[in-house]
Amino acid sequence: MGRFLLNLIVNGFAIWVTTLIVAGVNVTPYAPGGTLETILTFALVALIFAVVNTIIGSVIKVLAFPLYILTLGLIGLLINGLLLLITAGISGWFGFGLTVDGFWWGVLGAIVISIVNWLLGIVIRPKAKD
Repeated sequence: MGRFLLNLIVNGFAIWVTTLIVAGVNVTPYAPGGTLETILTFALVALIFAVVNTIIGSVIKVLAFPLYILTLGLIGLLINGLLLLITAGISGWFGFGLTVDGFWWGVLGAIVISIVNWLLGIVIRPKAKD
């Protein structure tokens, strides 16, 4: 449970950084004005993103395995962009959350999220015991 919560925090932070860097990816808080509402919105978007990656992403990645081999993994960028668009669609049903302006903004946003997650994984990852 602690690892899942840590992953949610890291994903929420990565999504926040992405909204600062990528112009076509934004998050609309569920209530205007407050910092707490904004943080909770990022946490909810991170939770939705984790569920989408776990359920839909796993199925797509298994089905697209031959394409991963054929493209040397580059199809993963497109799949991650699609998963970010799905996350935006699901959060949009609630009237707040992630908005992505188009497929290529989604791909760019997914790349930034992956890089931030990778960098934070290096920093936060516990050192292996000798």
